[in-house]
Amino acid sequence: MIISILAVGDVCGAPGLTFLENRLRTVRRELGVSFVVVNGENANVVGVTPQQCDRILAAGADVITLGNHTWVRWELQPYLADNVRVLRPINYAPQCPGRGFGVYRTPFGEICVINALGRFTLDTNTDNPFVEVDCLLKELDPKPKIILVDMHAEATSERLGMGYFLDGRVSAVWGTHTHVQTSDADVLPNGTGYISDLGMTGASHSVLGIDVEQSINKFLGDPPRRYRSGNGPGKMECCLFDIDTETGRCVKAEAMRIL
Repeated sequence: MIISILAVGDVCGAPGLTFLENRLRTVRRELGVSFVVVNGENANVVGVTPQQCDRILAAGADVITLGNHTWVRWELQPYLADNVRVLRPINYAPQCPGRGFGVYRTPFGEICVINALGRFTLDTNTDNPFVEVDCLLKELDPKPKIILVDMHAEATSERLGMGYFLDGRVSAVWGTHTHVQTSDADVLPNGTGYISDLGMTGASHSVLGIDVEQSINKFLGDPPRRYRSGNGPGKMECCLFDIDTETGRCVKAEAMRIL
């Protein structure tokens, strides 16, 4: 049986959250999507609140992944401890609240979702994501056929390295964090679906989801101030992975932009 799994790029601010609420369920229905993973760590522009996580789940996400802004909102910490559908990176220290992976029961078998954080220019005070994911895959028993990995990282090389490192061992690996969709959606040689960056869900006319004027002025030397979201029409960038439930292999990966 072939099922479609949708991975949605970083939700950025109110425009991204509103667009997701207005469109995700329709997209799920029209594309025949069976499972949705959304990166939500920028729903509050920087970080995400428990209320915003609830809205993303209510909009049609099955699982939310996070990243380097996980700890910006202190109120998220007890929420992460209680909500198994919201994941923080697996390579944070073990005393951090929450979990870096989850196994979810579905009508077509169990699905494991793993959230990992790259170390290049992001946060060197984390464990090695390659080692942590590798150890988890060796410890999972029983191991679900379908395993999905969100590699939240700055460097394309680190994400692509993770893709090939896990090729044939997981169903799909995708990158998040840089908010610009890449053109390399593909199925790797041993059957793992891959894309370097999903892109973002937010204001189309913006600089990575942030107000254009504010972003330009920052480059011109303005002092730091709280980011504000871009305005205007929204978009949702994502990747659709078609996966064989019998083998766990990806048979097709297609990048998409919903306007």
